[in-house]
Order: sequence, then structure tokens, then C-alpha cells
Amino acid sequence: MQQLINFFIRKRHFLLFCLLVLLGLYFTFQSRSYHSGKYLSAANGLSGTLLSWTSGIGEYFDLKAQNELLQQENSQLREAVGNVDSVYRRQAMRSSLFADVDFIPAKVIDNNYSRTKNYLTLKGGERDGIQSGMGVVSPNGILGIVDKTSQGYATVLSVLNTQSSINAKLTKSNHFGTLQWDTRDPNVVQLIDVQRLAPLAIGDSIVTGGRSTIFPAGIPIGSIASYELDQSGNYYIVQIRLFNDMTSLGPAYVIRIADAAEIQELEASIPDEE
Repeated sequence: MQQLINFFIRKRHFLLFCLLVLLGLYFTFQSRSYHSGKYLSAANGLSGTLLSWTSGIGEYFDLKAQNELLQQENSQLREAVGNVDSVYRRQAMRSSLFADVDFIPAKVIDNNYSRTKNYLTLKGGERDGIQSGMGVVSPNGILGIVDKTSQGYATVLSVLNTQSSINAKLTKSNHFGTLQWDTRDPNVVQLIDVQRLAPLAIGDSIVTGGRSTIFPAGIPIGSIASYELDQSGNYYIVQIRLFNDMTSLGPAYVIRIADAAEIQELEASIPDEE
């Protein structure tokens, strides 16, 4: 203890000098905005650099755990994609005349649902094999039809678009109708032109009808929420609650039917009735 006291006595002039310098700096930074700003900027820069270094060191030592986590996530994603592809492929092969159907993975990066003519934007385009006129689905059901494409992206005519018109049918019978949207609810669309003889029940499922080269038959759409006869009394207007939550979309799959171009070309060669 005596040695510590002797040290302070011997260095009293130097320690007093240091104290006065620190006090001078303190009052300078407090009274001058310019100096204060410079000090704060330098301090923030230094602390940011230190945090970056420490974060980098921590991440380096945590690389093994991070790699294991990424491997688990990749495995889960691959399994999910495989499950979706196999489920849709089985549906397409079981209930459609199309023998070769592929599902191209994509991702919804922009989604409109509050307008009357809504579109989606996909990350995935021509270099992935995506072309205009292809159907688009999610793990839960249909989303729409590809409208335009670039090398890496595509726009999709959403089912929530008044210009959309998709063939659909009841799962419990072979009664068909046309899927449209009345703009009222982003999670409810309408199935029109369903004959009044069709057996309907709340909760029954609706799927794609397969009467085009866009969607194979059997792709999920939604379930019946309600229904009523139209003004003519001959057809039902059926309210369909979509399986997709159209306000929250992520993974998507674009349907590629190998024979679609050939079928379309053949159909286009059929002369119109006079």
C-alpha cells in the first residue's frame, strides 16, 4: 500500500497533467458540436469495427454448427419439393391424358390481390424452361397462368384477375364449370355454369378439369363454401374458398406439359364453323 502511495507522489505532476487533459477534452466535446460529432463518429466507427471483428470471430468458430443447420434445412426443402412434385405428378398421371408432366420450381416474389386485375411475379423464367401459357401452382393449389417471361422472371395472371377463366370440376362427379373471380374476397372465387343437376354439398372439393393444355386434371383448387342458382334457374353459381391463402404466397411450381405445343398447334388448325 505504501508503495502505491509513493508511486502517486512521484508521478503526481504527470497524473495531474493527464487529468487536466481529459477534463479539457471533455469540456471541448461538450461545448463544441463539431468536435462532439467527430468524436461520436469516430467512436461509432471503432465500435462498429470491433463488433464486426467479434462477430466474424464468433461466426468462424460457429461454422460447424451453421453448416449442420444449413444441411438440415436443405434436406427438408428437398424433401418438401420432392413431395409436392410426386403428389402433383401422381394426380396428373392418374386423372389426365397427358403422359409427360413436369413441375418447375419457382418462387413468388411479388403478389397483388387488392386490384381487379391482379398479377404475380415469379423468380424463374425462360432459362428455367418457363414459357407463357403454363399453369402455376403452389403446394396447396392453383395460382394462375404464366403471362409474360424474361430470362430470369415471369409474370402470372392470378386466379384473382377478372380476365382469368379456368376449367374446373367437382371431385364427386364429372360436372364441370368455369372458375372466375368477382373481386369481393381474395380467398373466394366463383365456379359458374354448373348444371343444376350437379350434386353439391358444402365442403366438397373442386379441382382442375383437365380440358386444356394448361392444367392437368385433378390439381386442387378449393372447397365449396356456398351455392345458389343463377337468374335463369338452370345453373349454379358456386362460391369456392381457395386452398391457397392468396395474400401470403411463397414457393410455386410451373407446370410443363411436354405435348402441349403439339396439341395447341393441332387445335389451331381446326377450321371455325361458318
